[in-house]
Amino acid sequence: MANEEVILTKEGLAKLEAELKELKGHKRKELAARLKLAISYGDLKENSEYHSAKDDQAFMETRILIVEKMLTNAKIVDADGVEQGKVGIGSTVVLDDIEFSEKIVYQIVGPAEADVADNKISYESPLGKELLGKRLGDIISVNAPMGIIKYELLEIK
Repeated sequence: MANEEVILTKEGLAKLEAELKELKGHKRKELAARLKLAISYGDLKENSEYHSAKDDQAFMETRILIVEKMLTNAKIVDADGVEQGKVGIGSTVVLDDIEFSEKIVYQIVGPAEADVADNKISYESPLGKELLGKRLGDIISVNAPMGIIKYELLEIK
Protein backbone atom coordinates (compact mmCIF):
# COMPACT_ATOMS: atom_id res chain seq x y z
CA MET A 1 0.00 0.00 0.00
CA ALA A 2 2.81 2.37 -0.90
CA ASN A 3 1.02 5.71 -1.39
CA GLU A 4 -1.83 4.05 -3.27
CA GLU A 5 -5.05 6.00 -3.40
CA VAL A 6 -7.57 4.53 -0.95
CA ILE A 7 -11.15 4.88 -2.18
CA LEU A 8 -13.57 5.51 0.71
CA THR A 9 -17.15 6.62 1.15
CA LYS A 10 -17.87 9.32 3.75
CA GLU A 11 -19.10 6.55 6.05
CA GLY A 12 -15.90 4.55 5.53
CA LEU A 13 -13.80 7.63 6.29
CA ALA A 14 -15.73 8.25 9.51
CA LYS A 15 -15.24 4.61 10.58
CA LEU A 16 -11.49 4.77 10.01
CA GLU A 17 -11.18 8.07 11.86
CA ALA A 18 -13.15 6.62 14.80
CA GLU A 19 -10.98 3.49 14.80
CA LEU A 20 -7.79 5.57 14.84
CA LYS A 21 -9.07 7.73 17.68
CA GLU A 22 -9.99 4.60 19.69
CA LEU A 23 -6.63 2.94 19.01
CA LYS A 24 -4.57 6.02 19.91
CA GLY A 25 -6.66 6.86 22.96
CA HIS A 26 -8.47 4.22 24.98
CA LYS A 27 -6.73 1.14 23.51
CA ARG A 28 -3.22 2.51 24.05
CA LYS A 29 -4.01 3.36 27.68
CA GLU A 30 -5.56 -0.06 28.23
CA LEU A 31 -2.51 -1.78 26.76
CA ALA A 32 -0.12 0.36 28.82
CA ALA A 33 -1.97 -0.71 31.97
CA ARG A 34 -1.71 -4.37 30.90
CA LEU A 35 2.02 -4.00 30.31
CA LYS A 36 2.55 -2.29 33.66
CA LEU A 37 0.68 -5.08 35.44
CA ALA A 38 2.57 -7.78 33.54
CA ILE A 39 5.92 -6.16 34.35
CA SER A 40 4.98 -6.14 38.04
CA TYR A 41 4.86 -9.96 37.95
CA GLY A 42 8.65 -9.96 37.58
CA ASP A 43 10.90 -12.19 35.43
CA LEU A 44 10.05 -11.03 31.91
CA LYS A 45 11.69 -14.02 30.19
CA GLU A 46 8.93 -16.43 31.17
CA ASN A 47 6.15 -13.94 31.74
CA SER A 48 3.39 -14.94 29.28
CA GLU A 49 1.20 -11.95 30.20
CA TYR A 50 4.05 -9.59 29.31
CA HIS A 51 4.78 -11.32 25.97
CA SER A 52 1.08 -11.38 25.08
CA ALA A 53 0.73 -7.67 25.86
CA LYS A 54 3.86 -6.86 23.81
CA ASP A 55 2.47 -8.86 20.86
CA ASP A 56 -0.84 -7.02 21.14
CA GLN A 57 1.03 -3.72 21.32
CA ALA A 58 2.97 -4.51 18.13
CA PHE A 59 -0.23 -5.49 16.33
CA MET A 60 -2.01 -2.32 17.49
CA GLU A 61 0.87 0.01 16.52
CA THR A 62 1.00 -1.63 13.09
CA ARG A 63 -2.75 -1.13 12.68
CA ILE A 64 -2.36 2.54 13.68
CA LEU A 65 0.28 3.03 10.97
CA ILE A 66 -1.92 1.30 8.38
CA VAL A 67 -4.99 3.38 9.24
CA GLU A 68 -2.97 6.63 9.26
CA LYS A 69 -1.55 5.79 5.82
CA MET A 70 -5.04 4.95 4.53
CA LEU A 71 -6.39 8.26 5.81
CA THR A 72 -3.46 10.17 4.29
CA ASN A 73 -4.12 8.58 0.89
CA ALA A 74 -7.92 8.64 1.11
CA LYS A 75 -10.01 9.75 -1.82
CA ILE A 76 -13.61 10.30 -0.78
CA VAL A 77 -16.29 9.25 -3.24
CA ASP A 78 -19.95 10.05 -3.06
CA ALA A 79 -22.82 8.49 -4.98
CA ASP A 80 -23.96 12.07 -5.76
CA GLY A 81 -20.91 12.43 -8.01
CA VAL A 82 -21.97 9.48 -10.16
CA GLU A 83 -23.79 10.12 -13.44
CA GLN A 84 -27.54 9.92 -12.87
CA GLY A 85 -28.94 6.49 -13.68
CA LYS A 86 -25.55 4.74 -13.74
CA VAL A 87 -23.87 2.58 -11.12
CA GLY A 88 -20.67 4.03 -9.66
CA ILE A 89 -18.56 3.82 -6.53
CA GLY A 90 -20.78 4.81 -3.61
CA SER A 91 -23.98 3.65 -5.33
CA THR A 92 -26.35 1.27 -3.61
CA VAL A 93 -27.95 -1.21 -5.98
CA VAL A 94 -30.88 -3.59 -5.76
CA LEU A 95 -30.34 -6.71 -7.84
CA ASP A 96 -32.59 -9.61 -8.70
CA ASP A 97 -30.84 -12.99 -8.78
CA ILE A 98 -32.53 -14.29 -11.93
CA GLU A 99 -32.10 -18.00 -11.13
CA PHE A 100 -33.48 -17.82 -7.58
CA SER A 101 -35.78 -14.75 -7.93
CA GLU A 102 -34.13 -13.23 -4.89
CA LYS A 103 -33.55 -9.50 -4.30
CA ILE A 104 -30.09 -8.50 -3.06
CA VAL A 105 -28.90 -5.03 -1.99
CA TYR A 106 -25.23 -4.01 -2.22
CA GLN A 107 -23.30 -0.78 -1.85
CA ILE A 108 -20.32 -0.40 -4.17
CA VAL A 109 -17.29 0.72 -2.14
CA GLY A 110 -13.50 0.71 -2.27
CA PRO A 111 -11.56 -2.41 -1.25
CA ALA A 112 -10.62 -0.90 2.13
CA GLU A 113 -14.21 -0.85 3.36
CA ALA A 114 -15.65 -3.87 1.54
CA ASP A 115 -17.59 -6.13 3.90
CA VAL A 116 -19.90 -8.71 2.34
CA ALA A 117 -21.56 -9.35 5.72
CA ASP A 118 -22.60 -5.67 5.68
CA ASN A 119 -23.59 -5.85 1.96
CA LYS A 120 -20.67 -3.68 0.88
CA ILE A 121 -18.74 -5.00 -2.11
CA SER A 122 -15.57 -3.69 -3.66
CA TYR A 123 -15.64 -2.15 -7.12
CA GLU A 124 -12.68 -4.47 -7.77
CA SER A 125 -14.70 -7.63 -7.03
CA PRO A 126 -16.08 -9.60 -9.99
CA LEU A 127 -19.64 -8.37 -9.32
CA GLY A 128 -18.47 -4.83 -8.55
CA LYS A 129 -16.54 -4.64 -11.84
CA GLU A 130 -19.58 -5.84 -13.79
CA LEU A 131 -21.90 -3.36 -12.07
CA LEU A 132 -19.88 -0.19 -12.73
CA GLY A 133 -21.52 1.90 -15.43
CA LYS A 134 -24.64 -0.26 -15.69
CA ARG A 135 -28.17 1.17 -15.90
CA LEU A 136 -31.60 0.09 -14.66
CA GLY A 137 -32.84 -3.08 -16.34
CA ASP A 138 -29.35 -4.21 -17.41
CA ILE A 139 -28.52 -7.88 -16.99
CA ILE A 140 -25.22 -8.53 -15.21
CA SER A 141 -23.42 -11.86 -15.65
CA VAL A 142 -20.75 -12.83 -13.14
CA ASN A 143 -18.46 -15.80 -13.52
CA ALA A 144 -18.43 -17.53 -10.11
CA PRO A 145 -16.87 -20.84 -9.02
CA MET A 146 -20.30 -22.50 -9.27
CA GLY A 147 -20.92 -21.12 -12.77
CA ILE A 148 -22.31 -17.95 -14.27
CA ILE A 149 -24.70 -16.01 -12.05
CA LYS A 150 -27.09 -13.54 -13.69
CA TYR A 151 -28.62 -10.52 -12.02
CA GLU A 152 -31.03 -7.87 -13.23
CA LEU A 153 -30.37 -4.34 -12.02
CA LEU A 154 -33.65 -3.20 -10.44
CA GLU A 155 -32.71 -0.02 -8.61
CA ILE A 156 -29.82 2.42 -8.16
CA LYS A 157 -29.77 4.59 -5.04
